[in-house]
Amino acid sequence: MTVRRTTLAADRDDLALLEEAARRRGVSLARVLRELVAREAEELRTAQRPRFGVARTSHGAAQIAAADEDAPIRSRAGT
Repeated sequence: MTVRRTTLAADRDDLALLEEAARRRGVSLARVLRELVAREAEELRTAQRPRFGVARTSHGAAQIAAADEDAPIRSRAGT
């Protein structure tokens, strides 16, 4: 893992809280911040993954889509 140094601007009270948490854990503030950045980045990566739905119909989803391909998207509540 390549580490890049950067400058961080944050609320003084937020940083004080994180510094205290770092002291209790016996680690540096930098480590706590790295962990927070890594956690947030992982959440963003997870949110960006493509999601695929599964649909079941009595006639086949592909046949229905092909028969009415110019129709607007309908919500489930409207059906």
